[in-house]
Amino acid sequence: MRLKSVIIYCSLLIFLASCSSKAYLFTSFHEPANEGLRMLYSYDGRNWNDLDTVLLQPKVGNQKVMRDPSMVQGPDGTFHLVWTSSWRGDLGFGYASSNDLFNWSEQQFVPVMKHERTTVNTWAPELFYDDEQKQYIIIWASCIPGRFERGIEEDSNNHRMYVTTTPDFRTFSDTKLFIDPKFSVIDAVIVKRKKDDYVLVLKDNTRPERNIKVAFGNSPLGPWKNISKPFSDNFTEGPAIVKLKDEWLIYFDSYRKKIYEAVATKDFISFQNVTTTVRVPEGHKHGTIVPVKKKVVKKLLKNKQ
Repeated sequence: MRLKSVIIYCSLLIFLASCSSKAYLFTSFHEPANEGLRMLYSYDGRNWNDLDTVLLQPKVGNQKVMRDPSMVQGPDGTFHLVWTSSWRGDLGFGYASSNDLFNWSEQQFVPVMKHERTTVNTWAPELFYDDEQKQYIIIWASCIPGRFERGIEEDSNNHRMYVTTTPDFRTFSDTKLFIDPKFSVIDAVIVKRKKDDYVLVLKDNTRPERNIKVAFGNSPLGPWKNISKPFSDNFTEGPAIVKLKDEWLIYFDSYRKKIYEAVATKDFISFQNVTTTVRVPEGHKHGTIVPVKKKVVKKLLKNKQ
């Protein structure tokens, strides 16, 4: 009995140590998006603080802005970042990588829509690391006038989600249609629950919807089915998802209210609004949440300008 108790006690210490080593970064930008990459940090995924510094200034794209920065940390520890580089006219998005979030690679413009010269825009590229296929999946919203049934949307605002994959950010697969839900869709994020079980959190950008829904699939590349009813109010966008213990928090920009809201879910079927239990600094805009070790945050705080 004594040996068993010691083993349980040691296991508990290891578990608590692993929990205490975790922190979170939330990529961000401030309007008008010309300054560059900002970040929030948190030790519990609920209470966020602004790092209050610019980590990377945008240098690619027609407008040379940095909107909707999406980041993942690869299995080798490298941070990969993609972003919207212009409101209109760009046939691709920006990309850079870093080992420490201070020193960045030379910025690249990734021309994923160069084969579609009438493309209006390339919005909100979102990164997902596929740990089963050992590749990075990048999805984004683009509008190609006349390509899809117009419905109630103007041709210049009738978006669909597209996708490319890459093992190394040097070579990219041919661009393909990622999802056509039969309505204008933007701001999609892939979530892995377990093997062969994925959720896509997306914004229905049609009028009068402009709210956030989910769809389900057996692969991070789809196909996606069973699109839900909205779980957010209208005039919401930019979902970001983090798993905390046995539930997921979905943050989103409620841009008419000028606040960030959040809902909690355990099954992506029922959602509870938990906005009053989280804290997001004013000015924060559309980004993604990345779990990191606490030492990453400590180093950022120590070395920020």
